[in-house]
Amino acid sequence: MKQQPRSLQKHKHPKTYLRLPDLDYSKTAVLNSLSSVDGQRGYGHAIDEFVDWYCSEPRLALNRTVVLRYRTYLEARQLAPGTINLRLGAVRRLAYEAADSGLLSSDLAAGIRRVKGVRNLGVRLGNWLSSEQSVALWQAPDSAGLKGKRDRALLALLLACGLRRHEAVALKLEHLEQREEHWAIVDLKGKAGHVRTVPVPGWVMGELRVWMNAAGIDRGKIFRRVTKMGRILGEGMTEKAVWHIVKDSAKRIGLEKLAPHDLRRTCARLCHVAGGELEQIQFLLGHISIQTTERYLGCKQRIRSAVNDRIGIEPIPLVGDKALTVDRSLDG
Repeated sequence: MKQQPRSLQKHKHPKTYLRLPDLDYSKTAVLNSLSSVDGQRGYGHAIDEFVDWYCSEPRLALNRTVVLRYRTYLEARQLAPGTINLRLGAVRRLAYEAADSGLLSSDLAAGIRRVKGVRNLGVRLGNWLSSEQSVALWQAPDSAGLKGKRDRALLALLLACGLRRHEAVALKLEHLEQREEHWAIVDLKGKAGHVRTVPVPGWVMGELRVWMNAAGIDRGKIFRRVTKMGRILGEGMTEKAVWHIVKDSAKRIGLEKLAPHDLRRTCARLCHVAGGELEQIQFLLGHISIQTTERYLGCKQRIRSAVNDRIGIEPIPLVGDKALTVDRSLDG
């Protein structure tokens, strides 16, 4: 059991401001209360940023006014509403654990928990690839080398199966099974501990076999680090490595802004265009809410055939070498 900080042992009454040992103790309590690895990583980063800001100010009392100042600071950085609300949620959780441990007054913690988040106005536009761009992306790595075989298999899996980065790097050979005469990733543990089964197309299994046979992988994690000399190193790879693989492959086909999560959106869009049922796409991605799946499809707003493309005020097209005559009777 983790020993409480000395400040808690010395002070019988809760304080109005917290020192670093108190903040570290409360942070540990917050992270221990979360079962999801993604949640622990996100809240840990958010709490660290708040602690850095809090300690940079001259001995601030941890109360509602200070958290409101912190919200203003986050808004001034022009962060997305979702990011700001995540940071504020971490601060509320931090105050709650501090009060529960006797480090902070319960009245101050209650005031902090009343701080409202930022309203999310509108819907941010996602990034999707066309089927042609998707083919070019996963075929961009050179299949002659060991690293190219790995990258092709990884990109094909992200595009066709909609896996998240941490799901891909944690994928093991034991997860691949045949169900109903079809290959699938069985009982994949995803975000927030949600379990789902992901069908794997035959051509993706072909790319995986090419990589695993070349690398000699017969158990454990499927994707491993590859040195510049073309040798396998270690028993896995990092999520950051996936980010670089996507970025480098995108640059090869002339795409500047592409994130790994855009491949997950693309998977959903391509499944929908191919006639896939919305419910089945939801199962594939592991969404609890059907509204989340609809956002991934991006079927609310059309950009290619935009509603304002032809509204009667477009420039008049040329006929031969001369422009069509324009009626000037309304000119002053």
